[in-house]
Amino acid sequence: MQWDPFAAIERDVRAMVADPRWADVPPATQLQAMAARLLRTEDGACWMFGAHARWYRTDGSEAAWHLSAPPAAPAIRAAARPPQPGVPIPEGLLPGPADVTAGRGSTQAFVGPDVSREVTERVRGLLTEACRPREDAPLVSGPLRDLFYGDVTAGVAAVWGTIMWCAYAPAFDGNEVLLSMFGEFLRRPLPGDDWVRWLPPMPLEALAALYCEPLGHGAQGAALRLVAVMADTARVLLPDGRFTPRAHALIAMLEPLLARPWLDHAARDAAALRDAWLARCPRGRAAAVLAETSPEDHFRHTLYDLVEALAFAAGDGADPRVVAASLLAADVHEVAPEAAARLYPYLDPELRRTYYLALAEPGHPLRGCWPEDGAPADGLRPPDRASAAALLGAGYATGLAWCGLTGTEPPARGFPASAATVSCLIGQRDDPLPAALPEETGPSSEATETSGEWIHHT
Repeated sequence: MQWDPFAAIERDVRAMVADPRWADVPPATQLQAMAARLLRTEDGACWMFGAHARWYRTDGSEAAWHLSAPPAAPAIRAAARPPQPGVPIPEGLLPGPADVTAGRGSTQAFVGPDVSREVTERVRGLLTEACRPREDAPLVSGPLRDLFYGDVTAGVAAVWGTIMWCAYAPAFDGNEVLLSMFGEFLRRPLPGDDWVRWLPPMPLEALAALYCEPLGHGAQGAALRLVAVMADTARVLLPDGRFTPRAHALIAMLEPLLARPWLDHAARDAAALRDAWLARCPRGRAAAVLAETSPEDHFRHTLYDLVEALAFAAGDGADPRVVAASLLAADVHEVAPEAAARLYPYLDPELRRTYYLALAEPGHPLRGCWPEDGAPADGLRPPDRASAAALLGAGYATGLAWCGLTGTEPPARGFPASAATVSCLIGQRDDPLPAALPEETGPSSEATETSGEWIHHT
């Protein structure tokens, strides 16, 4: 087997930084240790495995380091060697113990692999509890008000909002049980079609508004119950890797409030409350809230995810970074061509060139990566369902990220590249259906028909 310096350095750095003694090492000494673990590829680029447990690249012509998925070709990786001494490393790129111990979860969308029955049934239990009549139960308020019927309680919206906020990429199978159980509460059809529901990102401020509204009317008990519903929902979602990182982050932000109910009384509106919650997010969960704290870095990280999801393309000799930049160009060209130039500052020089060429030259070979007639280009069909779901999720997350950066409304029927990936999943059977629930414990047939019929109507 060919030796892989990138894999070896990553293992070494992870072990070194996870050592309890690393946190006590002075930054200058940490920089020296990391300098001994740099790699140089034959194109002259230097590579470092650093903050957020991800790779960074500099080409030597500028001082900046750029977040960059490492090369995928085995020959390029195997040829990497230590650089000459003296390559400067920014202290901000030093990895911390939390970076290497917190998992990144899954980039899969909710198309193909279903959410497990255990999770969906526990969510159903929370939803049933949220619907129980209470005289002091507040109704939906804030940004979520228009999504639900007027008599829906805020507890129902808290369960929904938590699911959507915790989802890495909220693209859901049209038959997903986790969605259909909400059908009777939602005022209007969800965006998408019979195959996929392409849902917009859920801002943390929308969850904060649910808590803020009753609190502003002096109903502290009702407000805290909503926070408890959010935390309970996040705990239920933890086993599914597509929710795990953000669910952990939300729990870490909300648990102090449940323990000390007065903690956020100084926050007078939802925006201030969101900021207070984010300030409590531990460093180990910081990557999960980048969409809230740094939209620019969030875009870069989702693009990194997209490159990783395209790793299978390297088997046919394609460079996943080049393919990712070309697919980004395809989406921008179709959805918001006027926003194309606004993404240049957030791309490293190598990706920027590829992205520019794919956009600027209609006849350029890079456009061979673009989907055609709703299907992926030849060579870009993922080899299995798991890979297709990961590519679909990373592509959709990247699309939502650049839309957020540029103020673009996400398309109701998905982005061209991720929508094309759906064609790789349509012909595959979903996860096997579990045995039917006993009649006395299952939902009524009337409720099921109402939800299912509504959720698929467009």
